Amino acid sequence: MKLRNKKILITAGPTWVKIDDVRVISNTATGETGILLARVFSRFKAKVTLLLGPGKDPELGSGIIVKRFKFFDELKHLLERELKYNKYDLAAHSAAVSDYRPCVSFSNKIKSGLKKISIKLKPTPKIISIFKRMQPGLFLIGFKYEPDASREDLIREALSLIERSRADLVVSNTLRQGRYTAYLAGFDKCSKPLFTKTAVARSIIRIIKDYDA
Repeated sequence: MKLRNKKILITAGPTWVKIDDVRVISNTATGETGILLARVFSRFKAKVTLLLGPGKDPELGSGIIVKRFKFFDELKHLLERELKYNKYDLAAHSAAVSDYRPCVSFSNKIKSGLKKISIKLKPTPKIISIFKRMQPGLFLIGFKYEPDASREDLIREALSLIERSRADLVVSNTLRQGRYTAYLAGFDKCSKPLFTKTAVARSIIRIIKDYDA
C-alpha cells in the first residue's frame, strides 16, 4: 500500500469514565504510541486524523488533524462520526479504552469524609468492533497490552483480538521487569520481538507498504 495521500485514522491516549462531577476513573496510558504513529505516517505524506485523549498537546507538525476527547462516550461519538462521514484506508486503534464504567454516575460531588463508598462497575462496549462494522474495507491495526505477560500469552491475546475485531494486524505488548516487548501478529504470521515503540512503528510501516490493498 502506498501511503502518500492515504487517509489514516489513529486513536491514542487514555479514556475517562465519570464517577461524579469531579472524579473519574482513568488509566496510565500516555498516547505515546499513537502520537509516534501519527508522526511516522505523516512523514510518508499520508493524511492523518488523530483522536487524542487527555494529556498535554504534543508537537506534531503540520498535516495532522487532531481531535481531542476525554471521556469514553466522547471517543465513541468522535469515532462513529469520523467513520460515518469520512472514508479511511487504514485505522490504528491504540487508545487505552476503559473496559469498565460505574453502573451509576453521581450528580455533583460525592461528599468527602465518608468512611466507605462502594462503586459497582459494568463493562463498556468494545469500541474496536466499530471500525470494521462501519467500514469493512479498511486495514485495521489493533493494540493489546498485557502487563508482565509471556510471549505465549501475548500471541494468544493477539489472535483472540483478531478473531473478535477482524483486525488485520495486532500489536501485542507488555512491560516485563521494566522492559518493553511487543509482537506484531497477523492471521498467518508473527514478528520477532520488538523492544522499542519506534521499532514497532517501523515494522508497521514495512508491513503496510508490502500490503496489497
